[in-house]
Amino acid sequence: MKKRVVVGMSGGVDSSAAACLLLEQGYDVIGVTMRTWRDETQGDIQARNGCCGLTAVDDARRVADCLGIPYYVLNFKEDFRKYVIDYFVGEYTRGRTPNPCIACNRYVKWESLLFKAKQLGADYIATGHYARVVKYPDTLRLSISRSAAKGKDQTYALYSLTQAQLDSTLLPLGDYRKEDIRRFAAEHNLPVAHKPDSQDICFVPDGDYASFIKEYTETAPPEGDFVDESGRVLGRHKGIARYTIGQRKGLGIAFGRPMYVKSIDAAGNTVTLSEDVSVSEMITSDVNWMALEPFEGERRFNVKIRYGDKAAGCTAYVERAADAIKIRCRFDVPRRAVTPGQAAVFYDGEYVAFGGVID
Repeated sequence: MKKRVVVGMSGGVDSSAAACLLLEQGYDVIGVTMRTWRDETQGDIQARNGCCGLTAVDDARRVADCLGIPYYVLNFKEDFRKYVIDYFVGEYTRGRTPNPCIACNRYVKWESLLFKAKQLGADYIATGHYARVVKYPDTLRLSISRSAAKGKDQTYALYSLTQAQLDSTLLPLGDYRKEDIRRFAAEHNLPVAHKPDSQDICFVPDGDYASFIKEYTETAPPEGDFVDESGRVLGRHKGIARYTIGQRKGLGIAFGRPMYVKSIDAAGNTVTLSEDVSVSEMITSDVNWMALEPFEGERRFNVKIRYGDKAAGCTAYVERAADAIKIRCRFDVPRRAVTPGQAAVFYDGEYVAFGGVID
């Protein structure tokens, strides 16, 4: 009997090609689009575009028809609001910079979708991410490893997946480059073969996070003080949700020299500015162990501190306090703009060893 797989279809070329590849490999494929944010009755452009808009549904349905596979639109709006929107807003109001795509992957695209897939009798779920599910040779634990598409590698965004989720996951694009997938889609006459990639956060397509938070909470963030590292007031800011560590543009103040956001104090409603935003170490909490489990002593890794970051060398130590485990990481070379709320993902070669949230 064929193994059944539910493919999360966003209406883009990657997830469409993933469905086609799995069909060619002999799987019983079901296509699913997750409605997460926008209301189908909305008529504005935000309701039409993005990975969960009406255009995505229309395109995914056309691809499913082309492939001759069953296709469903499933409502995950409540889960998305709870695990992604509320988290996103909460982190910004705490003076931190969240990564909503990672939260969406962990709790919606995997946890919620996998639950629905099991109800449909599926053995696996699949997405169009450029990464591989592999066993780490030293521990035989499941891990994510880098894909053939080095410029499109998406392992960073998948660090929070659990062993159980990985065991039920197929990532068919891991051995392909982006140009290979475009060509494959065109050769198979998929109607989205030349569709541009989505770049923005789906629920904030214009990138104006502060306005979104104001509208969502129905509360205007209060203004406060810009201060220097000695606490001297330099000017007024327009609400802490408008700023992130390392930011230089949009401060609204001229200093005659480059000044960057060094830290954000939500309790005091202040934003500290400095000419130097480099640090030599960081603490990472909420650790998800992937290839490795907690270890003793120190170990060498490469670490990425943001999605587009180039992994750099560090030494990591496990710190235990009460019931919590944290990672202290000392960089080989000081890193700029290490941002609380963002993910830190630690690699052993091509494998994701573990990851967590920067404190």
